[in-house]
Amino acid sequence: MLAHHAALILEPGTLEIPSRATARSLGARRSPALAHPLAVLLLLALATLSALVVQGYHLGTDDAEIYEPAIKKALNAHLFPFGDEFFMHHAHLSCFPTVVAWSSSLTHVPVDATLFAWYVASLFFLFLAARKLLCLCFEREAARWSGIALLACVLTVPVAGTALILVDPYLTARSFSTPATIFALASFVEHRPSRSLLWLFCTALIHPQMAVYALLFVGCLAAARYQRRPSPVPEPAFALLMAWPMRFELTPAHGAYREILQSRSYFLVSSWQWYEWVGVIAPLLALFYLSRCQPRGTLPACGLLARAMVGLGLLATGVALVLASSTRFDYLARLQPMRSFHLIYVLFFLFLGALAGQYILKNCAWRWTVFLALAAAMCVGQIQAYPASPHIEWPGVSYGSGWLRAFLWIRHNTPDQDIFALDPDYMELPGVDLHGFRALAERSVLPDNAKDSGAVSVFPELADDWKQQTAALRDWKHFTSRDFGILKARYAVKWIVLQRSISAKGLVCPYQNDAVRVCRIAGVPQ
Repeated sequence: MLAHHAALILEPGTLEIPSRATARSLGARRSPALAHPLAVLLLLALATLSALVVQGYHLGTDDAEIYEPAIKKALNAHLFPFGDEFFMHHAHLSCFPTVVAWSSSLTHVPVDATLFAWYVASLFFLFLAARKLLCLCFEREAARWSGIALLACVLTVPVAGTALILVDPYLTARSFSTPATIFALASFVEHRPSRSLLWLFCTALIHPQMAVYALLFVGCLAAARYQRRPSPVPEPAFALLMAWPMRFELTPAHGAYREILQSRSYFLVSSWQWYEWVGVIAPLLALFYLSRCQPRGTLPACGLLARAMVGLGLLATGVALVLASSTRFDYLARLQPMRSFHLIYVLFFLFLGALAGQYILKNCAWRWTVFLALAAAMCVGQIQAYPASPHIEWPGVSYGSGWLRAFLWIRHNTPDQDIFALDPDYMELPGVDLHGFRALAERSVLPDNAKDSGAVSVFPELADDWKQQTAALRDWKHFTSRDFGILKARYAVKWIVLQRSISAKGLVCPYQNDAVRVCRIAGVPQ
């Protein structure tokens, strides 16, 4: 049965080249052993395991502080009675939290284990989508697997000017939208527009913003393919993309939202460092060269995609330059057109690895050991990026960090409805490793300066509440029992998480360890 389904997924007509006649005319070369459906599935599973070992997995870190609370609230509506707007504004635009929560409920698998399972599955489908696209672009199996091997090694490479990496070491909506987008591109290249639109629709349900970039990519593909004929992309789609920005204010940002924009230099290209421009220009130059000369062993789809990526990159950069040209476009900056480079980077590394396999690695086994060295270097980098956490945070993991142990104690020993407060810069403190309080502790908390401000950057209507509540936490390290009482009176805060260096005089602290205390606020100031 498995072999039958694999054959359907990996059949030559859908995965390798647009048609068998084209394959014969191009002299496509393949290794029967490596192209057998079962062999492909096993190698994709190996790539998935390798990527997990190299990249690691970290529950509730960074952007997962936005996605995971929404999933857990979908499972338990009593969670997060306060401050859920800082993650539900994102969640309301996507079915991602509902899908993950539904799968946990249906299978009766604990939510943390469900998140891990979906993360591993998303890696597998990323490599499956990459395999499909590479089979449309390269003749040799060595080139195809080399492209996948390189991508598995460099998932943590940052995308210039976006604050994104190729694949996050935790589950987010991008974990689903990235493989769906690659499937959409492959379907379009195969002249299957209906299937491409279906994949784009799925992407839009999961991550509407990334779906817009995917649609633009397909539009650039259409322009590259039909550059001497009218574009087959429906005019209403382009009209929608042109009308979308009109929903935003064309006025300078002010107040708290202006403060947020200034804290995010990647929103405006005028604030970039020189190396960020190198990260934009260098891939486009390489792709332009690839689009102009069809290297031996590549198929026409390779040049087509390269031309489309150059067009998309230039379009995104041009829009970004316009948005940075005047403060009147402040509210448009949150569109973040440079995020289009996330797709460009993923395909760029796939093509770079495939070309290395085609011209350098070939069938020489010892040359392929270069990926072992690269993977080891990337793995060491990831371990150093999360020094207080296990490299792979398996479901039910035990943490050595006092901060993270405290978050889990809170999850299991405090009422669902209680509200917490802690240092608004806690995610940057040693021992936290960017883990989000809501994601791990599953409790309401006053907003922070890291992830909650990120939500404000996309939804300006949250700016005043964020500013008011974070202002109440200003000078946190010098708070007294009276200041904590004020938090209780104003925001119904019942608990606080204190660094051991801060005095807990007058507080009842039922839990403490080498890093923090978890204390209950007893009274209200007179």
